[in-house]
Amino acid sequence: MTQAEYLAGRLLLAMPGMGDPRFDHAVVAMYVHDGEGALGVMVGKIRHGLRLHELLEDLDIHPGAAPDCVIHDGGPVEQQRGFVLHSPDWAGPGTIEAGELGCLSASIEVLKAIAAGEGPSRWIVALGYAGWGAGQLEGEMRRHGWHAARGNAEVLFDTPVSARWKAAWQSEGIDPALLASETGRA
Repeated sequence: MTQAEYLAGRLLLAMPGMGDPRFDHAVVAMYVHDGEGALGVMVGKIRHGLRLHELLEDLDIHPGAAPDCVIHDGGPVEQQRGFVLHSPDWAGPGTIEAGELGCLSASIEVLKAIAAGEGPSRWIVALGYAGWGAGQLEGEMRRHGWHAARGNAEVLFDTPVSARWKAAWQSEGIDPALLASETGRA
């Protein structure tokens, strides 16, 4: 298995002391990682002041059966671009599968299906994403930036947003309170 195959379908957890406040306590669901770079969607913070019904109405979609839930702050790149992380019981054009993390869809079709009550059974809506160029993520991981945790649908879909970072560490058998903010050199 290559490192690229290893990271797709995983949860990236920001290490304490990473140094970039945009990723403080970040949990990133990774969907793409190959020789050209990586793409993930942050799932540990919400976008304040925007909820699903408002987003759907802005897209001329009647909210219908969709609950009026929070929108996640998916990352610092293209913050107006929408993504739906969802269970594999729905797929549309361009849907990307990622093991335990389920699927990622960026088409408006998934939002229409959710509003019609015909979409995936579990889902999260996010605006923006986290992206890395070729080799960039690997470099950040070597410099104490990220930990690649296993993909965990329960952490992603069943854990409250504010508790996901801690829950993801705990699912790895690690108490995040014991993590050091710096690494040493031998």
